[in-house]
Amino acid sequence: MSRRLAVGTLGGLAAALLTPASALAHGLVLRTDLPIPQWLFAWAAAVVLVVSFVALATLWPAPRLARLRERPLGRCPGWLEPVCGAIGIALFVLVVYAGIAGSQITTDNFTPTWIYVVFWVGLAFASILFGDAFRPFNPWRAFARAVSWLAARARRGRPGSQPLHYPDWLGRWPAALGILAYAWLELVYVNRDVPNVLAFLALGYAAVQLVGMSLYGIEAWTDRADAFAVFFAMFARMAPLRWEPDAAGGWRVWLRAPFVGATQLDLLPGTLAVVIVMIGSTSFDGFEVGTLWVDPGGIFDKLQSWFLTLGAGYVGADELAATVGLVATVALVAAMFRLGVRGMRSINADYDSDQLARTFAHTLLPISIGYFVAHYFSLLAFQGQAVYSLASDPLGNGANLFGTANVQVDYSVLTGNLLWYTQVGALIIGHVAGLTLAHDRALTLYRRARDATRSQYWMLAVMITFTSLGLYILSSTY
Repeated sequence: MSRRLAVGTLGGLAAALLTPASALAHGLVLRTDLPIPQWLFAWAAAVVLVVSFVALATLWPAPRLARLRERPLGRCPGWLEPVCGAIGIALFVLVVYAGIAGSQITTDNFTPTWIYVVFWVGLAFASILFGDAFRPFNPWRAFARAVSWLAARARRGRPGSQPLHYPDWLGRWPAALGILAYAWLELVYVNRDVPNVLAFLALGYAAVQLVGMSLYGIEAWTDRADAFAVFFAMFARMAPLRWEPDAAGGWRVWLRAPFVGATQLDLLPGTLAVVIVMIGSTSFDGFEVGTLWVDPGGIFDKLQSWFLTLGAGYVGADELAATVGLVATVALVAAMFRLGVRGMRSINADYDSDQLARTFAHTLLPISIGYFVAHYFSLLAFQGQAVYSLASDPLGNGANLFGTANVQVDYSVLTGNLLWYTQVGALIIGHVAGLTLAHDRALTLYRRARDATRSQYWMLAVMITFTSLGLYILSSTY
């Protein structure tokens, strides 16, 4: 019965992939002239996942990722981290100063482009490729470490006060809420691109981090409660490079296969919530510029009208409607994963749903990468070029410090077809990697390989559903 149910579910989900047959250029006005119909790409995505599932079931009979295989690649000296920290502090000061003292025209000011493109997107891409690119440059961590070092020198060897124990139950819940708050700022808040607003928010966030580090310790707070540090570290877990501090104060670099580092995800409370918020917020970022949301009479119009009837002003109604959409999208992602987990429980009732959710939480990390790359690749490729001109004129006052103030964005670097191939490829690779991680973990959880394969009918259904959602978002954006 469960097999028939799984096959029926997969068939329905694969058929749903026929839906996205409209223009598949996400957030850009780029013309695509694909050599085959767009709906065929949707079918191909479903076929790739099903074929991958069959191949895993037949060619991967025993767990291979329980023990992480790495080889040493090199070592970085200890003095490099303070230098990176000083650079991070200097950039943070520049961002805040430009936001407050510079032009309040968004496109003329360095601050919005740096925060939304270089910081949020560029560092994420760098972390996916090279490991945690934010940690050594983290300005509030670097400042706290410098203050701690100076305080230790001033005490001249006398012991200082010990930080409080970070509550175990709190885990990464502050980071999950922080990422959701950033998503609200980026996607909902009406003044999200006003430079001085961003500057004061950056100062406020840094102040909260410094207080948290002073109470609970620098590393404990950074690894659990700093939303951006946790966000970039999540992506870094799937990078082919891993950086590890050594006894001499330097860093050793290890090489491994991509994505396999996700198996080492430590399951603190709130960790699954972080990953779900990552996927849900990125999904809503694309969904809110799609036809179902923005068309006349669409979801946004209906929500806005409802809030207007409750007495909210137009700005408030817009923000409330978008807030509902953001929270609902995150909840939908959580529900889809929970549904797959409940299906797996039908194979063996010895494991409860919460235990299975924690056990397979790491399988969502590759999906978060697929969604992130598919959504933000074009933003980085195009808007990232604006850094050249803004670096020469960060305040927007007509300066030309490096002779690049007049550099224009070159939109020919990326064609519509290349964008489409990259987006779909990222989604497929992310979901196949997630399916592989889930299969390997199932083999360690269930005694019989047959039960492990049967349990993954449900995970395959989840992966195809996520693929369908991603392709729908790509196909429905203007």
